[in-house]
Amino acid sequence: MSDTVSRRSALRLLGGSIAVAAAAASTGFTTSSHTTALKRAEPSAGPRVEGLIAKLTLDEKISLLHGATDPNSLGQAGYIPAVDRLAIPPLRLADGPAGVRITRHATALPAPVLLASAFDPELARRYGQVIGREGRALGQDVLLSPMVNVIRTPYAGRNFETFSEDPLLSADLVAEEIKGIQGEGLIATVKHYAMNNQEKDRMTIDVRVDEQTMNEVELRGFESAVRAGTGAFMGAYNKVKGTYACENQELLTDILRDRWGFEGWVMSDWYATHSTVDAITAGLDMEMPDGEYLGKALKRAVENGSVSEEYLDRAVRRTLATMDGFGLLDGSAPPRPDRDPAAGAAVALDVAKAGATLLRNENHALPLTGAAARSIAVIGPTGSIPFVSGGGSAHVIPDRADSPLDAIKSRAGRGARVSYALGEDIFGKAIPKGAFSPGFESEGQRVAAGETWTYEGTLTAQDADEWTFVIHYSGTTRPKVLLDGEELFPVLPDFGEFFTGGLVSAAPDGLAVRRKTVDLAKGTHKVKITAEGGDEGQLFRLRRITGATRARDVAEAVRAARAARSVVLFAYEDATEGQDRTTVALPGHQARLIEAVTAVNPRTTVVLNTSSSTSMPWLRRTAAVLQMYYPGQEGAAATTAVLFGDCDPGGRLTQSFPVDDDHHPVAGDPRRYPGVDGIEEYSEGIHVGHRWYDAEGVRPLFPFGHGLSYTTFSYSDPHVRGSRHGLEVTFTVRNTGRRDGVDIPQVYVGPSPELQLDQPAKLLGGYRRLALRAGEKRRVTVRVDERTLSSWDPERHDWVLGTGRRTVWVGASAGELRLRTVAEVHA
Repeated sequence: MSDTVSRRSALRLLGGSIAVAAAAASTGFTTSSHTTALKRAEPSAGPRVEGLIAKLTLDEKISLLHGATDPNSLGQAGYIPAVDRLAIPPLRLADGPAGVRITRHATALPAPVLLASAFDPELARRYGQVIGREGRALGQDVLLSPMVNVIRTPYAGRNFETFSEDPLLSADLVAEEIKGIQGEGLIATVKHYAMNNQEKDRMTIDVRVDEQTMNEVELRGFESAVRAGTGAFMGAYNKVKGTYACENQELLTDILRDRWGFEGWVMSDWYATHSTVDAITAGLDMEMPDGEYLGKALKRAVENGSVSEEYLDRAVRRTLATMDGFGLLDGSAPPRPDRDPAAGAAVALDVAKAGATLLRNENHALPLTGAAARSIAVIGPTGSIPFVSGGGSAHVIPDRADSPLDAIKSRAGRGARVSYALGEDIFGKAIPKGAFSPGFESEGQRVAAGETWTYEGTLTAQDADEWTFVIHYSGTTRPKVLLDGEELFPVLPDFGEFFTGGLVSAAPDGLAVRRKTVDLAKGTHKVKITAEGGDEGQLFRLRRITGATRARDVAEAVRAARAARSVVLFAYEDATEGQDRTTVALPGHQARLIEAVTAVNPRTTVVLNTSSSTSMPWLRRTAAVLQMYYPGQEGAAATTAVLFGDCDPGGRLTQSFPVDDDHHPVAGDPRRYPGVDGIEEYSEGIHVGHRWYDAEGVRPLFPFGHGLSYTTFSYSDPHVRGSRHGLEVTFTVRNTGRRDGVDIPQVYVGPSPELQLDQPAKLLGGYRRLALRAGEKRRVTVRVDERTLSSWDPERHDWVLGTGRRTVWVGASAGELRLRTVAEVHA
């Protein structure tokens, strides 16, 4: 299958030539026209697959079209049973945005958004290779990754699982990651197709998007995945133009099959199927994780004539053909390899260092050297607890993960003084003895297996205060706690119980954690607790965080900061599948902590372990800000290497950072986000991310592509010429500093004056990651392909080349354009 798709992809590459002139002269060339593929008959999958289809019974065909329970589960997300009679093996499907997610250990790679920050497609391929090898080593056949939905809103809970707000960067990276995954023999699944750009109301939201926006922004990454040969697609939960994505003919057949030529199979997201006849006829091939619609209901539909069995054959053919292409039907797949944890860890470290993004560095506060490296206060909960990954499908059980505090102590060496202060409590402190009436051991109540334990008593608060109650528990059923008749920790709706955060939902000793904040009046309050021991017994504890305990934690942090030469303050935001953020500000009281610490020590570096863009009202008080997102199991080592200058911070922002909640592309318009009456409108059109900031004249806190180095770079002597497939922009980059460093120059292109279509003020045309020695200069060429120079014409339903005089810039970010020239583009 891979070879077939590659050949087809080569034939589909856009032809034509483009002529350019730096300022005056121009030469015209003729480009081939873009034509939309006609609908075609379903191709034969080869004699082996066609022979199997002819032998399969109706029940056997249906068994291949929906998930089932794995009798020998490895904790993976999904399972398709074997057809032993015909030697068709089972399929095991595992989550894997940042590593293979099963109940066994795997390499916990940095979040995809951190990978993307390296602007390095080759690194994305290495990232995919690690997951591909480990997936096969861990008994998996299909990886439910990568995710390529664009970052449209800063609130989306899964922004850390995807790449960028920019369609070109996303398309480049998803293609290389897929090649890496599938080169190891694991089938990749690109997701979530399509317009799945938020978690809020994700099961029901109806996305209304115009044809130009859909094709230019969201679909470019998915098309790139097809060109890279991805074996599978995952349909999204949401509706698109009134129809659920998993029964959307336009998406599943008209675009995916007929226009792009995709030959793999399409599965639903988990419980995203809503019909039988509409889904199977529109192009859905597999329902996951069970068979509510494509199981018995599908069999009845075939038997009563509602669905032709040809649709079943089509779906089975697509799945089996993909399996055949990976050697799963004839035994030609290579033997499953052993895991190589050391190799995986090495790639995880490389990715985390390459994506580390230095946002601010006043007066060369970083790297830490001399006295600044010998007297350090580490502050913040994620300074002592490794923040490996976000929650939900992205959570991986790592082989190991060190804490930043330990890594910093080790790097600082003997004789250095490294202190630690919590600063912001996330797991709570013991409730004072005597606060509860007798009968409840709040720091360690045990319930025997098979028993139910109850407590009815009182809690006495000495003062009125805000209390955050924190329950830690080991059982599968969370203890029920009622305070004055109100349940503090109710079971979360839908999949909320499964999609919890990667940090704050588990205590350091492994107990599960939930929280509830209430204003507690002074005096006595009724408490009722019911806890079940279950099959293995249960241990739970009930703690609290109050205004008084917070004040003490901040005071301790201030004392540590005042006594140290430099401060490294770790701040966090814990995102997860299934829920969106409610603000771009740091959660809890971290902003106050940063303000208090920087007030006594301006030599404070803030390290951000956050999922997406973050507002920073405290920015000017800091010496430096280092964005590390969710850095994986080697995050502590990578963060420390950057802090001490053992490597250059190699990352750049793949998304614009807004100043606050009122100044970003979906701010102030609930129709854009989160939607009104179940409908969400992509009314910003093609102006997503940095394009919106240009269109509206709004200045972001940090622009797309921003990131600092420990050295400096200059750009000079731009030249543009035409090539067979676009533009070639050549310029000179020089490291003008005294250190070796990493630079990522970016090329942006202005609109075509000859297209009567909406166009960005400038779009990303290309980029190049460079490592230059001190004083080194290099002549660099960045290619801008014809697709990037084209716009989608909704009247033609096709791409049209943006001809005419177009401005070309070379810059260090979307907000720092250093060189300008002109290209004359002719068709």
